[in-house]
Formats: sequence, structure tokens, C-alpha cells
Amino acid sequence: MTRLFNIVDAFSRLLSWIAQIVTVVLVISMIYEVVARYVFGAPTIWAFDISYMCTGTLFVLGAAYALKQDAHVRIDFLAQKMPVAIRRKLEGFVFVFLIAPIFAALSKFAIERAWRAWATGEVENVSPWAPLMWPFFAILAIGLVALTLQQLVHGLRVFRGDEDQPFKLEA
Repeated sequence: MTRLFNIVDAFSRLLSWIAQIVTVVLVISMIYEVVARYVFGAPTIWAFDISYMCTGTLFVLGAAYALKQDAHVRIDFLAQKMPVAIRRKLEGFVFVFLIAPIFAALSKFAIERAWRAWATGEVENVSPWAPLMWPFFAILAIGLVALTLQQLVHGLRVFRGDEDQPFKLEA
């Protein structure tokens, strides 16, 4: 089981590195657009598409690693008042039996959407650039699958009481 956990963690880490690269691409493309528009008076037709695709990509690719690092925002004023054993069982139950199945369904939908976009050659209809949409949808699907797997791993770690998990459950 630990080996599977490590594989999921490594996949999340890989996607977070890709998200970091996408952040650089986003910044460079926006700087290019600003210079092209305001210095040369020649705006690009692709800047808006690149900006929303990069933003969506870096958000979804970084989500699994953020969960692994316990970087998501928590509102745990009730959990702090519970005994650690109950808190572990509740958190494990929520992640394994509530959150992960919901994200698994979202992942399934995203995979089907990416496949349909690839099969039909779908392009962005409101864009003058009209980029193909399947790469963007596929990246979203990969990120959602990684987040789902990380949620399962997180919940199972909590159930097992692993102490190497990044989050802290103080007594």
C-alpha cells in the first residue's frame, strides 16, 4: 500500500512541476501581449485563450500536490474540539467515501469531455484564434484524476494513522 501511496505522491509532484512551468508560460505570454498591444499596437489573437487555459491548467494540476502538502484552506473549528481518533475516522470517511467519489465522477465527465473534443475536432467557438480544445480538456481530466487519487491516498493514510502525512492532528 505504501508503494501505491508513493506513486500517487510522485504523480502529484510531477503535475505540480508542470504547473510551475505553465505559470512561467502564462507570465511570458501576458508580458508579450502587453508589449505587442501597447508598444507596437499589434495585439495578439491568442492571448485571452492562452491566459484562461494556462490559469485553469495550473490550478487543476497543482491541486493534488496542494492536498498532499496540506495547503488547501480548512475550516476546522469543530474538528479541533474532537478527540484525535474520532477526527481521523471522520476525516478518512469524508475523503474516501464522500469527496473522492464526487471527484471520480467529475474526472469521468472530464475524460469523456476530452475524448469527445478530440473525436470531433472541437475548437473554441468564441475565439478568433479557434484553438483545439481537447488538449486543454485532457489536462483538466488528468489533474482531476490526480486529485481524486490523492484524496483517496489522503483518506487511507488518515485511516491507517500514518505519521508521515503532511497534515498535523494535534491531541
